[in-house]
Amino acid sequence: MQTARFIYKILLMELYDTTTFECSKLITQRYSTSFTLGIKTLDKKFHLPIYAIYGFVRYADEIVDTFHQHDKQSLLARFKADTYQAIAEKISLNPVLHAFQIIVNEYHIEHDLIEAFLHSMEMDLQFKDYNQVGYQEYIYGSAEVVGLMCLRVFCEGNTEMYESLKAPARSLGAAFQKVNFLRDMKSDYQERGRTYFPHIDFNNFGADAKQAIEADIQKDFDDAYEGIIRLPSGAKLGVYLAYVYYLKLFQKIKKLPPAKILGERVRVPDSRKMTLLLQTYFKYRLNYL
Repeated sequence: MQTARFIYKILLMELYDTTTFECSKLITQRYSTSFTLGIKTLDKKFHLPIYAIYGFVRYADEIVDTFHQHDKQSLLARFKADTYQAIAEKISLNPVLHAFQIIVNEYHIEHDLIEAFLHSMEMDLQFKDYNQVGYQEYIYGSAEVVGLMCLRVFCEGNTEMYESLKAPARSLGAAFQKVNFLRDMKSDYQERGRTYFPHIDFNNFGADAKQAIEADIQKDFDDAYEGIIRLPSGAKLGVYLAYVYYLKLFQKIKKLPPAKILGERVRVPDSRKMTLLLQTYFKYRLNYL
């Protein structure tokens, strides 16, 4: 009888764990079609862990970007405290944090990566204009460490592989974030009063400044590709698809004049994303990566 009760408790806990992962999956699907496509092309064993990481970073980002009628500082501080409590106690009544703590503990994701990410969210509440140091610090915390969290999952405890791929993983995260900055210049400035690129005057954003930013982003993409081709087979296709999507978005932005970037948000249509998915899949299957 005692054994039966113990097994029943374990099954209930597994149900709770699974349900919390499903919550993070739903968040990913609702917020990002591109990342959802990328995750679906990963090996199935990586799906829930990456959903959990995305759910965590998405909710933190929502606090600073969306909840304008609330005390964002207090909400973020509470979210941060709840995150570390969940990791320490290995449980949370917040489904997003519960799923995330499972992955942090299972894959030994360093706390300093989490701290850097949450610090970048705090920076969004404190700064509107960034100098070069602040810009690099923000990109590391908001994007590069997220890539490193995912890399911890992909390497599955292989420390040597993780160390060898850290630099390109950071470059990939940086490329994605900088493309987002270019894409969202209008909304960041007009809705949130932020300008991330250092020494850039939004009201006098010209071709020279745009080209300098694009050259920096291109280098990040080039460096990132060198790591993608060395990823484990179960992770390579999904990461490469995200790379291809952002590269396509970047190429579209490069063709536009500065005034166009400042006037609208550039997008890649969902139909084009599906085409990229098929092209990428066949390229992968034919070993052209």
